[in-house]
Amino acid sequence: MPTAAADLVLTVEGRELTVTNPQKPLWPEANVTKWDYIRYLLEVAPPLLRYAQNRLLTVIRYPHGIHDKHFYQKNLPEYAPDWIATSRWENTRYPLCNDTATLVWMANQAALEWHVSFHLAHDETPTELVFDLDPSTPEFVPAAETALLLKEVLDGLNLPSFVKTSGASGLQVYIPIERRYSFDETRQVGQFVATYLAEKHPSLVTIERLVKNRGTKLYVDYLQHWRGKTLPAPYSTRARPQATVSTPITWDEVPRIHPTDFTVHTVPPRLKARGDLFAPVHDPDRRASLDPILSFLAKRR
Repeated sequence: MPTAAADLVLTVEGRELTVTNPQKPLWPEANVTKWDYIRYLLEVAPPLLRYAQNRLLTVIRYPHGIHDKHFYQKNLPEYAPDWIATSRWENTRYPLCNDTATLVWMANQAALEWHVSFHLAHDETPTELVFDLDPSTPEFVPAAETALLLKEVLDGLNLPSFVKTSGASGLQVYIPIERRYSFDETRQVGQFVATYLAEKHPSLVTIERLVKNRGTKLYVDYLQHWRGKTLPAPYSTRARPQATVSTPITWDEVPRIHPTDFTVHTVPPRLKARGDLFAPVHDPDRRASLDPILSFLAKRR
């Protein structure tokens, strides 16, 4: 364990990296220092990278911990080491979250949240259809109820679905799809499903974009799923007092958990015990066809 004053030098994937101020508190309420955070990333790197690899990466940096100033960073800074992989997309030089050394280097820069695109850097084909379930109140129950109702709809459409916590107050549902659809086509399906849910459960669900007009209803966000937009990667930490983590869960767990159950402290042992519950999202044999739904929607026009 490093002392408060000493920097720490690590060798990660053959690269020598210096961790400065390792005892700096980043999540003070959760008793998570920079060194604790980096140890967390080293433990979850394999499943995090499995999903995030080759996707456009946006980080949120908190140089002095979660209660101080923060900023979004898309462009990789000029002082970054030249071995960090990048991709230029729409005039921005994005870093790619492709190896553990990159995770550690950026964590030392106090990158506390890892948000990645819905497509790969060099291919704007969506890899999944995603719904972001965003509660309008602090209560988690509406997100859990809506997620289960959404799963019923997706099951009826023969679409496999996988769920993770956002790390904040909501849930995010991923449907792995064949990699041959455009974002325009996934938008059609997303809008159809979200509109159906809102019409069938009007007291619980809304697709109203303006926060002030949602009341207490849960917002089913299908618009976030688009080229260049992002959501937190699985196993990304979030800048919340409890040091919560965006964590894959099973559908059976949805009614029984709370997002604060999954933290920097609890996720590594869970991962060892349960394995990566997001692994099926990467399985090429689990990718669904959207053709039947798109054909149905075409006939309605």
